[in-house]
Amino acid sequence: MTLMIFRGRPVLGAVALAGVTVLVWWGWLGGDTTKELDPVTGNETGPYSAMQVAGCVLTLSAVLVVAVLAGVPRRPAAAVMTVSFTVAWTVQAAAADDSGLYLVGAILVAAGMTVGTAAVVLLTGLVRDRWPASSTVPSRLGRP
Repeated sequence: MTLMIFRGRPVLGAVALAGVTVLVWWGWLGGDTTKELDPVTGNETGPYSAMQVAGCVLTLSAVLVVAVLAGVPRRPAAAVMTVSFTVAWTVQAAAADDSGLYLVGAILVAAGMTVGTAAVVLLTGLVRDRWPASSTVPSRLGRP
């Protein structure tokens, strides 16, 4: 099962994927810059909740699956999503950090995105390659 919207136009697909990735980052994480202070322990947490991160991960996974099914080549799709998300996250983190520790976070985000996108495109490719082609599925009239 493939949509193949971007077949023959991988650059257009990659640009669209980068744009959607940044929009997903902004929608789930980019707009939240408020840290919270626990009054009992005095620990500062945030700015993201676990649910925000989980929602972002699930949305990015779905976007990547659709991009691959739409014809964006798997490896470039994973790379584009990793780079665009990491850059978006890093730009915001750098603007809010005086210590320089955002670089550690950026490395961890890049590593996590690399592993996550690689897993998603691998699984998507395996499922897609095993899915019967639409031309081999018989129609309701009995014609191939």
